[in-house]
Amino acid sequence: QVQLVESGGGLVQAGESLTLSCVVSGNIVSRTTMDWYRQAPGKQRDLVAQIQRSGTTNYAPSVKGRFTISRDNVKNTIYLQMESLKPEDTGVYYCHTIDSGASGYWGRGTQVTVSS
Repeated sequence: QVQLVESGGGLVQAGESLTLSCVVSGNIVSRTTMDWYRQAPGKQRDLVAQIQRSGTTNYAPSVKGRFTISRDNVKNTIYLQMESLKPEDTGVYYCHTIDSGASGYWGRGTQVTVSS
Protein backbone atom coordinates (compact mmCIF):
# COMPACT_ATOMS: atom_id res chain seq x y z
CA GLN A 1 0.00 0.00 0.00
CA VAL A 2 1.24 3.44 -0.91
CA GLN A 3 1.55 6.09 1.78
CA LEU A 4 1.92 9.80 1.09
CA VAL A 5 3.02 12.33 3.70
CA GLU A 6 2.87 16.04 2.93
CA SER A 7 4.73 18.81 4.75
CA GLY A 8 5.81 22.40 4.31
CA GLY A 9 2.54 24.28 4.67
CA GLY A 10 2.18 27.39 6.77
CA LEU A 11 0.98 30.97 7.03
CA VAL A 12 2.56 33.47 4.65
CA GLN A 13 1.80 36.89 3.29
CA ALA A 14 0.75 37.56 -0.26
CA GLY A 15 3.74 37.63 -2.58
CA GLU A 16 5.81 35.24 -0.51
CA SER A 17 6.90 31.70 -1.38
CA LEU A 18 6.52 28.21 0.07
CA THR A 19 7.72 24.78 -0.98
CA LEU A 20 5.63 21.72 -0.17
CA SER A 21 7.04 18.22 0.02
CA CYS A 22 5.38 14.82 -0.31
CA VAL A 23 7.30 11.74 0.74
CA VAL A 24 6.02 8.61 -0.99
CA SER A 25 6.48 5.09 0.36
CA GLY A 26 7.85 2.59 -2.10
CA ASN A 27 9.90 3.27 -5.19
CA ILE A 28 7.12 4.59 -7.40
CA VAL A 29 7.76 8.30 -7.82
CA SER A 30 9.56 7.79 -11.13
CA ARG A 31 7.10 5.17 -12.37
CA THR A 32 3.75 6.88 -12.08
CA THR A 33 1.95 10.18 -12.31
CA MET A 34 2.04 12.28 -9.16
CA ASP A 35 -0.35 15.14 -8.46
CA TRP A 36 -0.90 18.04 -6.11
CA TYR A 37 -4.50 18.99 -5.38
CA ARG A 38 -5.88 21.93 -3.43
CA GLN A 39 -9.10 22.23 -1.48
CA ALA A 40 -10.21 25.70 -0.44
CA PRO A 41 -12.73 26.10 2.39
CA GLY A 42 -16.19 25.11 1.19
CA LYS A 43 -14.98 24.12 -2.25
CA GLN A 44 -14.15 20.92 -4.09
CA ARG A 45 -10.69 19.49 -4.35
CA ASP A 46 -9.05 20.67 -7.57
CA LEU A 47 -5.95 19.58 -9.44
CA VAL A 48 -3.14 22.14 -9.14
CA ALA A 49 -0.13 20.44 -10.69
CA GLN A 50 0.87 17.08 -12.14
CA ILE A 51 4.10 15.40 -13.12
CA GLN A 52 3.86 12.37 -15.36
CA ARG A 53 6.15 9.39 -15.57
CA SER A 54 7.81 10.97 -18.62
CA GLY A 55 8.52 14.13 -16.65
CA THR A 56 5.86 16.12 -18.45
CA THR A 57 4.22 18.64 -16.15
CA ASN A 58 0.78 20.18 -16.23
CA TYR A 59 -0.64 23.07 -14.22
CA ALA A 60 -3.99 24.63 -13.47
CA PRO A 61 -4.30 27.96 -15.29
CA SER A 62 -4.53 29.83 -11.99
CA VAL A 63 -1.04 28.70 -10.90
CA LYS A 64 0.82 28.38 -14.19
CA GLY A 65 3.97 30.46 -14.12
CA ARG A 66 3.97 30.67 -10.31
CA PHE A 67 4.06 27.02 -9.19
CA THR A 68 6.57 24.35 -10.14
CA ILE A 69 6.18 20.62 -9.52
CA SER A 70 9.27 18.43 -9.40
CA ARG A 71 10.41 15.08 -8.10
CA ASP A 72 13.45 13.46 -6.55
CA ASN A 73 13.49 9.80 -7.51
CA VAL A 74 16.20 8.94 -5.00
CA LYS A 75 14.32 10.50 -2.08
CA ASN A 76 10.93 9.26 -3.37
CA THR A 77 9.65 12.78 -2.89
CA ILE A 78 7.71 15.26 -4.96
CA TYR A 79 7.74 18.99 -4.41
CA LEU A 80 5.53 21.94 -5.16
CA GLN A 81 7.40 25.20 -5.25
CA MET A 82 4.93 28.06 -4.91
CA GLU A 83 5.90 31.63 -5.65
CA SER A 84 4.06 34.94 -5.68
CA LEU A 85 1.38 33.43 -3.47
CA LYS A 86 -2.08 34.98 -3.46
CA PRO A 87 -4.88 34.81 -0.87
CA GLU A 88 -6.84 32.63 -3.31
CA ASP A 89 -4.08 30.01 -3.06
CA THR A 90 -5.24 29.33 0.50
CA GLY A 91 -6.36 25.78 1.13
CA VAL A 92 -5.32 22.30 2.10
CA TYR A 93 -2.84 20.84 -0.36
CA TYR A 94 -2.94 17.10 -0.97
CA CYS A 95 -0.54 14.75 -2.65
CA HIS A 96 -2.13 12.08 -4.84
CA THR A 97 -1.18 9.15 -7.01
CA ILE A 98 -2.64 6.06 -8.65
CA ASP A 99 -0.72 2.80 -8.55
CA SER A 100 -0.36 0.20 -11.28
CA GLY A 101 -3.50 -1.50 -10.06
CA ALA A 102 -5.50 1.71 -10.55
CA SER A 103 -5.91 2.26 -6.82
CA GLY A 104 -5.79 5.90 -5.79
CA TYR A 105 -3.96 7.22 -2.75
CA TRP A 106 -4.12 10.51 -0.89
CA GLY A 107 -2.01 12.08 1.79
CA ARG A 108 -3.59 13.81 4.79
CA GLY A 109 -2.81 17.23 3.42
CA THR A 110 -0.93 20.31 4.55
CA GLN A 111 -2.55 23.68 5.19
CA VAL A 112 -1.43 26.75 3.28
CA THR A 113 -2.81 30.12 4.34
CA VAL A 114 -1.97 33.28 2.44
CA SER A 115 -2.88 36.55 4.10
CA SER A 116 -3.47 39.75 2.14
